[in-house]
Amino acid sequence: MKKTILITGSTDGIGLLAAKQLAEKGHTVLLHGRSKEKLDKALADVGGSAEAYQADLSSIAETTKLAQEVAAKHQQIDVLINNAGVLKAPSTQVEGGLDIRFVVNTLAPYHLTQRLLPNVPKEGRIINLSSAAQARVDLNAMAGKVPLDDMQAYSQSKLAITIWSREMAKELSDGPVVIAVNPGSLLATKMVKQGFGIEGKDMNIGASLLVDMALEDTFADASGKYFDNDAGQFGQPDAAALDAAHSASVMAGIKELLGGLV
Repeated sequence: MKKTILITGSTDGIGLLAAKQLAEKGHTVLLHGRSKEKLDKALADVGGSAEAYQADLSSIAETTKLAQEVAAKHQQIDVLINNAGVLKAPSTQVEGGLDIRFVVNTLAPYHLTQRLLPNVPKEGRIINLSSAAQARVDLNAMAGKVPLDDMQAYSQSKLAITIWSREMAKELSDGPVVIAVNPGSLLATKMVKQGFGIEGKDMNIGASLLVDMALEDTFADASGKYFDNDAGQFGQPDAAALDAAHSASVMAGIKELLGGLV
């Protein structure tokens, strides 16, 4: 069955590769990016019935607009892949003094997902890009009150998206499926090249997994689980994600921050 699939951050890296593979299988892929020029190029590369949506996910206002534009055109979104992420940036502070890593990697995908939930069917899937790099969240840092270095902010933001994936899955017991995934460490993405100065591994390692997660029955009953592609199987996220008190405090922090930005 033909599916409609929104992939954030899909103008390059594993997002773009996954979009190409899904389009080749006949699915309608909704591309997202910040740059119109890059979106136009990605649209031409992906072809098929692909569509392009421009938004800067470091802005919750633009994230809201993205959700509105997608929902206005598509009554049903079968799969939402929250792939967009940031490790390094020229300026790390955005609206409200928040760290761009927490906004793009944690808050914006949560907000986008909440806004699009009415359009995602019970049998739909929400796939959230986590990372092997996860660290207990400093709530003051998430609120923009304590500065962090690049890896600290990135690791904490990735634990936070893992936490909200698990917690949302509990709330949506009848579906859709919500899964957090480490697509593979040190893949040859722009983020890895800029952040670590290495070429990295074949991006198809991550892209092919995202395609499988979007389509295959293997993941139909995996809601609330964490898939570690370094191990090639479901596994446990960082222990802090399994700490009920820490998870509750992170969820409260996310909702409080978004309440002040929306």
